[in-house]
Amino acid sequence: MNTEFSLEDQIIDLEWCSKNGHQPPKGRKYRIKIDRESYVVEKECLTGRELLELAGKNPYTRFQLNQKLKVKDKVNIIKINYDETVCFSTPGIEKFMTLPLDQTEGESQQRDFTLLEEDEEFLNGLCLNWEAIIENNIKWVFIHEYPVPKGYNHLKVTIAIRMLAGYPQSQLDMVYINPPLARIDAQPVSALSLMTLKELQFQQWSRHRTGQNGWRPGLDNLSTHVSLVPYWLEREFKIRPLHEVA
Repeated sequence: MNTEFSLEDQIIDLEWCSKNGHQPPKGRKYRIKIDRESYVVEKECLTGRELLELAGKNPYTRFQLNQKLKVKDKVNIIKINYDETVCFSTPGIEKFMTLPLDQTEGESQQRDFTLLEEDEEFLNGLCLNWEAIIENNIKWVFIHEYPVPKGYNHLKVTIAIRMLAGYPQSQLDMVYINPPLARIDAQPVSALSLMTLKELQFQQWSRHRTGQNGWRPGLDNLSTHVSLVPYWLEREFKIRPLHEVA
């Protein structure tokens, strides 16, 4: 990505302008960022619907569009309606973020604390309902409807990650799963224990990094930790292959 806008090719990088306090000029091409992807548009203004469709969010009605706007060093997250027009020459526009709206009635998206921007981008990119919850003064991230490899008694679960003090310099550890998992062949799974979160029974999977592959401050984050979860679940069947079930 260019580190500044180019007057030669007339492409204005909105993220660079926002972070460096420049007002984007009018009548140019604009490089905009939606979630993690960059797009070049030749119009100065687009509607919320057009931005969602540009990002491939179809049907657009299943998604909410948010705009990250920086004004006088204060960052605001603003909801953009489908028929609302956004003009890229507006000062402070840094990026746009999409949020899936496919949770069912009664589901909530509890946000008790603010996550790092890169963590929110990762979670939104999963297109799964997630929550940031404080329970007994401990911060947790819940990811709902998380897919589970075949061989367990559930195909989808809620996984919980404990956001330990000092993160992201200090490591994240283990994963907590609701409802508890069991192998369909009834073989035992080692290093499991039960605990209660939000009046639900979660299963603690005591899985840890090794000394040779420890936490890498500046590189590891919520996304790299969550990526270990399918590895841990699949590794169970590599250690003890799944027996045929009659």
